[in-house]
Amino acid sequence: MPQLDELAAQLDRLAAFESGPFPVVSLYLNLQADARGRDSFGPFVRKELAARINTFSVAPERESLERDAKRIEAYLEGLDRSTNGLALFACHGAELFEAFQLAAPIDAHRLSVSTQPHLYPLARLLDEYRRYLVLLADTNRARIFVFAANEAERKSEIEGQKTKRHKVGGMSQARYQRHVENYHLQHASEIADVIARAVRDEKIDHVIIAGDQTMVARLQEQLPKDVTERVVDVLRLNVNASERTIVDATLAALREQDAQTDRERVEELLGAFRANGLACVGLDHTRAALELGQVDEMVIAASPDAIAKVKGNGKGQDLSAKEQAANDLVLQARKTGASIRFIEDASIAAVLGGVGAFLRFKA
Repeated sequence: MPQLDELAAQLDRLAAFESGPFPVVSLYLNLQADARGRDSFGPFVRKELAARINTFSVAPERESLERDAKRIEAYLEGLDRSTNGLALFACHGAELFEAFQLAAPIDAHRLSVSTQPHLYPLARLLDEYRRYLVLLADTNRARIFVFAANEAERKSEIEGQKTKRHKVGGMSQARYQRHVENYHLQHASEIADVIARAVRDEKIDHVIIAGDQTMVARLQEQLPKDVTERVVDVLRLNVNASERTIVDATLAALREQDAQTDRERVEELLGAFRANGLACVGLDHTRAALELGQVDEMVIAASPDAIAKVKGNGKGQDLSAKEQAANDLVLQARKTGASIRFIEDASIAAVLGGVGAFLRFKA
């Protein structure tokens, strides 16, 4: 499965894609088995593709879509059944076929045919399942994971020298205790060095620490300030916990932190806007800023329905006007190198009219 950097690069290429007169298929599938352990996407894909083809008259556009349908059905026969989601984009007439099998789940099946790829759901998924580092440690061992898009991109271990307790007294016992303390401190220092390098080299913004309380306390003393500032939470997890247990616990911690920082980020944006600083709010102003290349970071609701003042009924039968507006914003942001932050709580995003932006410069 593709790593996060690869997905981000492919997302940028898709944002810049021009199909000309040919229709673009955007297909999202939930590949998780249903309650009976069966896949449910086959009938959905066949039915929805046939319905879209029937809306085109006999022309190059219909032929392109028919070829896409055949290629998509052939591709689906060879899916890796261990994946949880699929995002696929196709346009035979413009020689496009990009498919991403994902460990991150897709909420529901969705197929749309339009003049542009429907990238809003994929961009939101990359924001929701961003890269982060997890450290589990005890006095003898450390496990390090870098997770992204709901799977481990990298994992490594640090093994220390095991110490044994000896029943001795007096000066010998004191010397032994100092030896153990020095070893634990050295072990913590080695782990801290590895984590600091990983955070800096891989540009990781979120760190979660878990494990033995004694070792966690020593690690927090050893980690440099630029790393401790990135620590999202300290969890109680056994150093031998399964990878799935680690993912579930750490994602829950990230979601909780996001709920707090989303509100803070929106308040920062509103403060900058009220002070006539480098910020704008609302659909029209954000759209205009994106067109001028002013936007440094776009802040947008995780649900297109929260975007206010959208006019029209959408450009096609598959996307509502609000979905189309949200997709257009995401496309323009990716084209101009603006970062995107999705706000999960619609009530928080509502004070922006659903979307706003931090700007690089004033027009």
